[in-house]
Amino acid sequence: MKSVSLSLNPSFSPIGIAQRWRMFAAAAFLVSVPVFFEAPLVRHLPILAVAMTVGWLGLAQVLRSREGSQIWGDLLIGFTGSWLAGAIYWGWFRWEPVLHLPLEAIGLPVALWCLWRGQLAIGSWFYLGSLFGTTVTDVYFYVVNLIPHWRQLMQVEPELAIPIFQNAIALVNTPWGCGWAAVLGILLLAVGSLPLRSPRLKWWAFGGAVLSTIVVDSFFWLAALAA
Repeated sequence: MKSVSLSLNPSFSPIGIAQRWRMFAAAAFLVSVPVFFEAPLVRHLPILAVAMTVGWLGLAQVLRSREGSQIWGDLLIGFTGSWLAGAIYWGWFRWEPVLHLPLEAIGLPVALWCLWRGQLAIGSWFYLGSLFGTTVTDVYFYVVNLIPHWRQLMQVEPELAIPIFQNAIALVNTPWGCGWAAVLGILLLAVGSLPLRSPRLKWWAFGGAVLSTIVVDSFFWLAALAA
């Protein structure tokens, strides 16, 4: 009887599980897009990056208007908020780390308002997950004293960045740097994993956004090691 009831419950059906993992994968992918595509774009074409926000928003509205794709349009609206914030910061203010979180959080009032109204839950929670991951990463930069290296990297040409990377890695590889990496990594893992116990897609969007932060940060750490 229990197996029959589980098969009739969409939360436990193979389709429901597959849908949740698709949402998780999409959220993780959308967190990676600004890091690997938007950041290089805005360095040379910041106005284009900001203008692309209109395109993302238009595509999101198209998806929301079509039956069967509403959840992806919802998710894409949350991504649009992250994209716009990133375009503004990395386009014009990237040399000042203190402004990073305030600018990345420009969509926070909209996300909270949508949740209060019971609208765009998937996109709002994706945005909050992405913002949480950004906050944890920035905290690490502050406590390990990597902020001066951030400023230097944003002001030099790529070919001159290797010594800066090497100095930053020296701080990361200290007991203090490794200890804080472990603490904040566990925090990200816990905050990102616990929502995945829910069958609701909004939590999988949130979890995917948070957990992908670990992957992105690890990639940059490996890239710095290789420099």
